[in-house]
Order: sequence, then C-alpha cells, then structure tokens
Amino acid sequence: MEYAVEMKHITKAFSGVKAIDDVTFQVGKGEIHALIGENGAGKSTLMNVLSGTFSYHSYEGSVLVNGKEMKCSVPGDANQHGVVMVHQELALIPEISVAENVFLGHLPRNYTGVDWKKIYTDAKEVLGKLSLDVDVKTKVKYLSVGQQQLVEIAKAIMLGGKILILDEPTAPLTDRETDVLFRILNDLKKEGITIIFITHRLEEVFRLTDRVSVMRDGKMITTKPTSELTADTLVSYMIGREMKNMYPSDVTEKGELIFEIKNYSVEHPEYAGKKIVDNVSMKFYKGEIVGISGLLGAGRTELMMAVTGSYRKKGTGSIFLEGKEVVINNPKQAIRKGIGFVTEDRKGNGLILDQSLSFNISLASLDQIEKNHILSRKKETATAGRFLKELKIKAQGASVPAKSLSGGNQQKVVLAKWLAVDPVILILDEPTRGVDVGAKYEIYSIMKALAKEGVSIIMISSDLPEVIGMSDRVYVMSEGRVTGELEKSELSEETIMRYATDSARVREESTWVK
Repeated sequence: MEYAVEMKHITKAFSGVKAIDDVTFQVGKGEIHALIGENGAGKSTLMNVLSGTFSYHSYEGSVLVNGKEMKCSVPGDANQHGVVMVHQELALIPEISVAENVFLGHLPRNYTGVDWKKIYTDAKEVLGKLSLDVDVKTKVKYLSVGQQQLVEIAKAIMLGGKILILDEPTAPLTDRETDVLFRILNDLKKEGITIIFITHRLEEVFRLTDRVSVMRDGKMITTKPTSELTADTLVSYMIGREMKNMYPSDVTEKGELIFEIKNYSVEHPEYAGKKIVDNVSMKFYKGEIVGISGLLGAGRTELMMAVTGSYRKKGTGSIFLEGKEVVINNPKQAIRKGIGFVTEDRKGNGLILDQSLSFNISLASLDQIEKNHILSRKKETATAGRFLKELKIKAQGASVPAKSLSGGNQQKVVLAKWLAVDPVILILDEPTRGVDVGAKYEIYSIMKALAKEGVSIIMISSDLPEVIGMSDRVYVMSEGRVTGELEKSELSEETIMRYATDSARVREESTWVK
C-alpha cells in the first residue's frame, strides 16, 4: 500500500507525562481511515502532531507525508504539505460571508486589492463540488450546522487539503445531514483525497471507513481493515476488556410518585403565538429512569429548562413535587428543591473550563460548603476528592482546570457537580454525547446506582439504542406535544420513531375516518 501519511515512533509528553508513547500510524493514499479510542487515548495529541499544532521540536519521532519528511515549526506549516484539520468546534466567523470564510486567512489579491470576483467564483465552484447550494455572499450565521460543516470542508480544500483530518464531524449533525456528509466524503475519496475520520460512533466506522486504527492509553493498539472487525472486537480493543452488554442490567424498583408536570406550555421565544411546549403532562417516580425521546426541535430540552426556571420564557401549567404544587422561577430554587440538571452543552453551560475541578464540582452546592457566606476551601477540596474517586475521574488532582480533561471525564465532573447537591430528581440532557464507549458505560452505571438509591432520573436523548437500553419508561415528543408514553416492553426504534414523527396519531386518525 502506498501511504499518504506515515507517523513513526511518535512520543509526546506534557509535564513529563506521556500523552502518546512510541506510536506508529500509517494511512493509505485515497482511503477513509478511522482513528478511534476512548477520551484521553491520545487521538487528539497524535492529530495535533500531524496537523502541525505542535512544533517538530516538541516530540520524538518522524512524520512523512507522501514519502517526504514534514517538519512543522508553527501552526499552518502542515497546510503547505496538504494536511488540514477540521476541528469539532467549527472555526467560522458568523458575521461574514460564506465566501470570505472559505478563503479565511488567505484572501486572493489583484492589483486593486482583494480579488472579490475570484473569491466568489472559486467559493461557488468548491461548494458546488460539495453539493452545497447556497449564495456565497450569505452570512455564515444564516446556515444550518450541517451547511457550516461543509463550509469548513470547503475551506480545508481551498487551503490545498489533500489529507483531511475530521474530528467528530457528525457530532452536531442530524441523520439527514450525516447522510449528505458521508456521500460527499466518498466523492472526495474518489478524487484521491485522503481522510482521517475521528469518531465515537461505531456504526459510522462500519458505514464509511476502509481501515481502522485503535488507540488506548497513549499507545496504538491495532490497525485493521474495517471488514475484518465487529463492534464487539472494536470495543474490546478500545477499553482493553470484553464488554458483553453496553447497558448495565441492574434492576431498579419503582417507588412513589415524586414529580409531576401538568398541562404545561411554553411560548416560542421568537414566534409570537406559537408554543414550543404545548400542554404537556408527565409523571416521574422514585427509582425510575424515564427517557424523553423525539426529533430535534420536539421541545424536550425547552420543557425541562422551563420547568427548572432556566429557559428564557416562563412556562404555564402546574408542577408538583411530592404531591405539593411548587413554583420554580430560577435554577437556584430548583436546586434547593433537590432538582439537578446536567445540560446538553457541557463546555458552554455545564463547566467553567478555566477553573479547577474543585471549583466546578462545588458550584451547585455552595450552600453546603459555606458558613456565614465564607467558602470552606477544606470542604470544597474534600467534596471534589470524594467524587474524583467515586466516579473514577481521570485527572492529576482537584486543582487542575476542567479544560485539561477528556470529554468523558468532563462529563463526569458535571455529574459530580449535581451529585454533590444530593438530588431527588436528576435531569440528564444528552448525557453521553461525544463520550467514548467506556465512559458511556460508567455514566450508565452511575445512573443505575442513583436510581437504586431512589433518585428519579429523567434522560433526554436522541440516541435510540440508549433510550431503549436505559429507560424503564419513555415519553415521546413531537412539535412540543407528548405523542406517546411507552413502557419498557413496548420499546423499539420503530415504535419510538412512529411517535416521534407523529405518524402513530396520523395512522389512528386515518383509521377513524375509514
């Protein structure tokens, strides 16, 4: 096989700790190659070496691109060799046009200044290759996330990218947008472009890639053709042990009714007269894990944010806690009533990334670790230390910043923050998004353990296998309404999707008409 990328015996250390240790990684020309592993396995560090983020002076080993050694002194040097990385967090400027973003940092010029004609013409041409039919003069902020992802890829191609590194490119995409992206990646492959595809979603590995490399604990474990692997063998390579069942089988007992939402509605924040949550009623019991499923825009997150006083519009209707009607106007009141909310965006809303783990873990439970408005550093450190140990959070200690942790460990820190308040109700919004398989299992085990202790768990999730595997009961929402309530025995992907698209109601109504 002719290699586009050869990384030989790469070792990279931070403060004496090896993030990658003697790693050799080879990618064939014109292939789509998956790079997978648990959070903290070393994938990002390895790709930062390849993309030139780290100077060649800062690591051991050698990097060859198309047979020639590449030595990058500053970020951007790798682009000259055709290596471009598209990061998970899109690096676009919302307030400028699509075309300007495509040429960001290297605007072509002519004798009069910026060559706008070339910018618009070339941008239109490259977007046409990616089947993105938008006006190149449109501001990026008006594009969907899927369209913005394609603009990022167009930008990479315009930088001369012949080797594209895509870091979790499908994380923010809908299923339909993912289908479009995969078709485009296969088209790019036919044109001879090499793609390194980083993902946590194993089904994507089997659907898209030619070969797979697995990393674990900073080492390269194996590289094999995708056709020779199964999901089970991949998981065992990733976590170093065989996993028989993705979802813990612990049985929990349903207790008494603890939380009830009755005839609850929320006005749409942008469209007057439209409801984003429409007359919703739900019941939650102690020791039960209840899934809330539905398509994007169904109103699931908005419902729970409004109920906990954290949405920009107030809800109308009734909320009952242990049989008594309560009013919750803000998150502080929700916390004092024993309601925790692990938000969907851990980096934006769940953590203060530059602050320490002890600071983050204590954020929701300040009432318990202060006296006379003076914070007890001793209690704060002790609380953080306890949860680092109990949740097996991999970190150098409670004083390190949250941004230094892998995604899975960051998610555990968010969980720890809410466990510190001893919640009676814990709402989890997309609890395992962007988290590797091993960390997922650990988060599921924490959820089961809490349910066993009598905590009422409410899980919003777009991952249907997760909803089915973890839920005792499921509410399905569509366009702000509850369209179905399903018991464990009734759960299947087909049934949930029928209610999520509201086709179950349509079918029933057509039967009545007949």
